[in-house]
Amino acid sequence: MSDLRGDRPVYVTGIGRIKLCKRCGLPEDQCRCQQQAREGEIRPGVPRDGVVRVMLDRKGRGGKAVTLVMGVPGAPDEIASLGKALKQFCGAGGAVKDDVIEVQGDHRDRVIARLTALGYKVKRVGG
Repeated sequence: MSDLRGDRPVYVTGIGRIKLCKRCGLPEDQCRCQQQAREGEIRPGVPRDGVVRVMLDRKGRGGKAVTLVMGVPGAPDEIASLGKALKQFCGAGGAVKDDVIEVQGDHRDRVIARLTALGYKVKRVGG
């Protein structure tokens, strides 16, 4: 009988079921994904290719537009200060959640121009 998990054990007598990591499939005691995420090396959901992505989002906000800035390199406090500067530049409110800067309203053009002036490589995502 073929096992979809390869050669890794999924049950050991005396210990019971072995919990496996959902990302890499290794047993949790051998998994490096969670340790790297705790150390801040991996930010789930954000590409780490050095390109800052700017997009417009309306989902879950009652139809109101929000400009999202994702993939900004740096520490969380640097991202928070950049978020504050972008919100002031656009004259709008917003937040920084999970290293994603949210600026209320459709300010994609202004944000892209400002980030380019600050030396970031910027890509516009979506229409």
